Amino acid sequence: MGSYRLVKNMAEDIISEEALECVMNYVDDPRDRSVVSQVCKKWYSIDALTRKHVTVAFCYTIRPCDLTRRFKRLESLKLKGKPRAAMFNLIEEDWGGFARPWIEEISASCVCLKRLHLRRMIVNDDDLAQLVKSHGHMLQAVKLEKCSGFSTLGLLAIARACRSLKVLLLEESSIKDEGGEWLNELAVSNSSLEVLNFYLTGLESTDLSDLELLATNCRSLTVLRVNECDILDLRGVLEKATELEEFGGGSFCNSDENPLEANKYERVRFPSKLISLLGLNYMSETELPCILPRACNLKKLDLQFTFLSTENHCELIRMCTNLEILEVRNVIGDRGLEVVANHCKKLRRLRVEPDEEEGLDDEQGIVSHRGLINVAQGCPNLEFIAVYVSDISNAALETVGEFCKNLKDFRLVLLDKKEQITDLPLDNGVMALLRGCHNLNRFALYVRPGGLTDTGLEYIGKYSTNVRWMLLGFAGESDRGLLELANGCSKLERLEMRGCCFSETAIASAVIHLISLKYIWVQGYKGTATGERLMGMSRPFWNIEFTPPLRITLERHTDGDVIEEQPAQILAYYSLAGMRTDNPESVNLLSSRR
Repeated sequence: MGSYRLVKNMAEDIISEEALECVMNYVDDPRDRSVVSQVCKKWYSIDALTRKHVTVAFCYTIRPCDLTRRFKRLESLKLKGKPRAAMFNLIEEDWGGFARPWIEEISASCVCLKRLHLRRMIVNDDDLAQLVKSHGHMLQAVKLEKCSGFSTLGLLAIARACRSLKVLLLEESSIKDEGGEWLNELAVSNSSLEVLNFYLTGLESTDLSDLELLATNCRSLTVLRVNECDILDLRGVLEKATELEEFGGGSFCNSDENPLEANKYERVRFPSKLISLLGLNYMSETELPCILPRACNLKKLDLQFTFLSTENHCELIRMCTNLEILEVRNVIGDRGLEVVANHCKKLRRLRVEPDEEEGLDDEQGIVSHRGLINVAQGCPNLEFIAVYVSDISNAALETVGEFCKNLKDFRLVLLDKKEQITDLPLDNGVMALLRGCHNLNRFALYVRPGGLTDTGLEYIGKYSTNVRWMLLGFAGESDRGLLELANGCSKLERLEMRGCCFSETAIASAVIHLISLKYIWVQGYKGTATGERLMGMSRPFWNIEFTPPLRITLERHTDGDVIEEQPAQILAYYSLAGMRTDNPESVNLLSSRR
């Protein structure tokens, strides 16, 4: 206690405010900032005055006015709304995550704001109009990622008001198409744009002449990701965007049916500085030669939406010796991952998504423990692995723990297409991976019943030294496993679970024991009809929300909607804002103690 007072007195008396403010300008990591601000009132005040960026990981954890009251000079703000489950259609569209309260507060109080990033939030055109009315003259970056509720009229307001805009990102947002005037206005009025991304937005009214004009006027354009249109029609854009380093979107029309068009994509020339190619929709073996000349320069490659075979993947990846980021579907197969291991020694991030087409019996298009072992041994710089596998073994996880010492994020999903799995449970493999990867801070393991026992959960609790985010699917055998996990995981802040066998009482007890936990989401568990036993986790500033089983509309069709039954859900989180008031009737608010 005496040493603490000594440090506190030194902090208050020896370091001047001017010197401390200069030092704080070089402290960017939010965790470091948080620690510094707790030393004394002076340091707290200096942190508040010098903090330029804040990320709010869940928009209901704090009131907008409380944030702006503390950080009066914010230049950059990132807000996350709906839980990650929204990306997988696991919660209702109107669940919440409305941007309106935040936009109103930003417009009134954030006088220095230059960059705004909204993720999984509901934003309407009026919100965007209010934002640009107050900040349009100074906004340099607007990111609306996986958002919904707005239209191209809102984008038109942004394009007209934000003449200094450098970044406009709309990827995977659901945007109502009211015409393409916004793109023309952006091309005519803005010459400073560096990043334009409207990939996977469904916008169809894009005029390619506007894109060409934008590429001509914005000489600093380095990133362009567009919605689906023929690559051949984008030749003019690619010729004019001479500084382009990343291109994504576009599509290849299958020319196999017309032999006269077989070589038409040979006329496509990608910019010389291009190092990232993403989302080359429908590209097949016929069109592969058009990107081969750039392969050796590529650092980032996304082949998830192509029609390439395992052999095509191998042919292309052999030439990508400088690749750092690779995203593919499991059609790449174990053989393709072996090629990755042999030729992509600089690889840092690997994502292997499942193939949506059923009935793929080709042995080449299966990713298993063999492919994971090859990649772990051959790519020592890996920091991120997210892979869907058809088969897995403890040896594969042990190999990851032995060779991937730089790994920070590991996610594995065991698909249910294969009846017999080589080696279950994965208890020892998980233990070896966690013991070997000391830098791991994000961990996801989605298996099947019997894939991880209570002993495995105990290992996770004991060896997840630095893990802050965790997702578990169908893990454990009983409440004992969850309680053993909760005795460890000292830094765990966010926990997500699906298809678990735990009771409400065990979940509540685990929350109490996980000392750093700020957020938990659970779907599918042994629950009561009303969630009353969840009250065992109640504590000050802890909100508990319970959603009984629901029928979710995934798609609407004239001949009948696509409906899916969803089991009960729990969401609980720390909040200084109290209970939210915008929840739909299906979400029951159980507790909020201030």
